[in-house]
Amino acid sequence: MQAIHLSTARRILQAPEPVSLRVWAKDGRILEFNNAIPLRYNFYEGTQQFKLLASQQIRTIRLACLFELNGMTVFL
Repeated sequence: MQAIHLSTARRILQAPEPVSLRVWAKDGRILEFNNAIPLRYNFYEGTQQFKLLASQQIRTIRLACLFELNGMTVFL
């Protein structure tokens, strides 16, 4: 399995291409999102918005909680 730095993951998320990602939730659960389109990045809060194609929901995640992007491990 490959590993990428968080800054590389942010560059991947700049393109509006569908991605799959896994993040830790506030309560410690692991959330998995497939076919998510990256929308807005907020530098000051460290968050990124995604639109889930299956349910049409808009979700906001903290990028520090991102640990897998397109099957690659993300490290800080």
